[in-house]
Amino acid sequence: MINFKSTGAILLTTVFFFLALTSSTAQKTQHPKNFDLKTHHEVPDDVYNPALQQEQGRSPAYHNRGSSFFTIQVNVDEYGDNILDDAANETSLAIDPADPDKMVIGWRQFDHVTSNFRQAGYAYTLDGGESWTFPGKIEAGIFRSDPVLSYDKEGNIYYNSLTVDNEDNFWCNVFIMEEGSTEWDEGTFAQGGDKQWMEIDRTEGVGSGNIYAYWTVGYSYCYPGLFTRSEDGGASYEDCIYVQGEPQWGTLTVGAGGELYIGAVNWQGFVFTKSLNAQDEGSMILWTNDITVDLGGYIASGDGPNPGGLLGQTWIGVDNSDGPYSGNVYMLCSVDPYGNDPLDVMLARSTDGGETWDAPVRVNDDEDTDNWQWFGTMSVAPNGRIDVVWLDTRDAILWSYESSLYYSYSVDGGQTFSVNERVSELFDPHVGWPNQQKMGDYFHMISDECCAHLAWANTLNGEQDVYYTRIDPWFVGIDDKTKQSKMEVSVFPNPASGEVSVRYRVSENGRVKVELYDIYGKLIKVLVNDKQTAGQHTLRFNGSALPAGVYTCRVKSGSTIAATKITILK
Repeated sequence: MINFKSTGAILLTTVFFFLALTSSTAQKTQHPKNFDLKTHHEVPDDVYNPALQQEQGRSPAYHNRGSSFFTIQVNVDEYGDNILDDAANETSLAIDPADPDKMVIGWRQFDHVTSNFRQAGYAYTLDGGESWTFPGKIEAGIFRSDPVLSYDKEGNIYYNSLTVDNEDNFWCNVFIMEEGSTEWDEGTFAQGGDKQWMEIDRTEGVGSGNIYAYWTVGYSYCYPGLFTRSEDGGASYEDCIYVQGEPQWGTLTVGAGGELYIGAVNWQGFVFTKSLNAQDEGSMILWTNDITVDLGGYIASGDGPNPGGLLGQTWIGVDNSDGPYSGNVYMLCSVDPYGNDPLDVMLARSTDGGETWDAPVRVNDDEDTDNWQWFGTMSVAPNGRIDVVWLDTRDAILWSYESSLYYSYSVDGGQTFSVNERVSELFDPHVGWPNQQKMGDYFHMISDECCAHLAWANTLNGEQDVYYTRIDPWFVGIDDKTKQSKMEVSVFPNPASGEVSVRYRVSENGRVKVELYDIYGKLIKVLVNDKQTAGQHTLRFNGSALPAGVYTCRVKSGSTIAATKITILK
């Protein structure tokens, strides 16, 4: 059914709105003043007006490298330059597990900033994010939005893309980039609807390779259905089914045992549900009762730094490690908290598979109550580390919406978080709007044992563009000590005043990076960035060319890192 207006949902929204204003227990409600689940759907406004890249101007692309992060623009031309007067936002990321140097980012591509006609943009890297290739759009001239990427354990990459016709019929297609390729297939009809999300089972269980997707019921191709499954690697998608509680504006994740989790919102607030048998071939999928989760506030949209969109969607993650927090389920969102603070990043955890939830924890550590922490985004590493990023106005001048990217992590199952780290310069999210007053509705992040890999949008170069950021917490994770011990690094002589020899051993074939940092964490030199075989390697560099001081030599192979200090004398 098309554009279905659920009177029940509207009635319940009105009731909760009234209670929030009149009840003495209003502090417990999770509904904003203008809570409306029927907003923020994707329809074309402007007509397709193709722009020729060769006729658009160029400027230097933005990039920045620090001791614990690396940021680079993704939507660039063949020379690595920024393409002027276009726009791009609403990013999603996939990493090939068979070759982690290969990553793909998808986004909403606007060929010109004066038109909000959007298409399925994408770019890929084959060198771990150091450089990116932007071929263009999957289907030029076809309206597409809400890009969601995922990947299977064999390395095939999937791009779920929403489209709509002139009668507001919504549906999704899923395109596949096979392992070893950088080309998309012709796409497969995948049911769908507005604000869809997709995840793939990468376990070794009976559901391995299953593709799951759900979307907003009010803008569904197959109302009241809002969920589909593929059991044949994306060759076909099953008829839609209903999910109790009608979750939306959220995400999916798969547990170590193949169980499927949904974290989202509905007319009651934040909601959690799961299926234990979605992994079973041919099964009639059963869902647990939807459980309301307290995140200390309510989801926000249409305000402040992103007046035409969400201020963050709901993220769900699960600890699939062998560590002490294995099986924990986490929900996170940027929420409008009870009180005067406009927005905080809040996380709640469950230690019993989602049956009950602990009180929420605030991730941002600022003391002021007038800052916006928006687009909160979470991913959980295979070793159990929880990575969180968000945009933050705490550094803005004169109470503007200028924002910086911030990062924090937890290694104790979400009970506490590290001191917040600023990872970008300030930028103005209100510039570069492509005839649409928002910077998309979400970012997307994937974590491995080493790092957090983020696909995001910003205006650091004065217009909306897509970026990849790799964040390295520089610590030994929960169950990572054995991995770290597999690689050794040593230097000789130390202290040194002339030639320095660096000897290191890597445990597996793959890309190896050897980098030299000064005492302030600034990258001084990349000594090696190449694919190497397992075993012992030696390199030499001229230490006399460096100022006297203490340096750190860091070796990274796959997800394993080793480092040692070098003292240079004069």
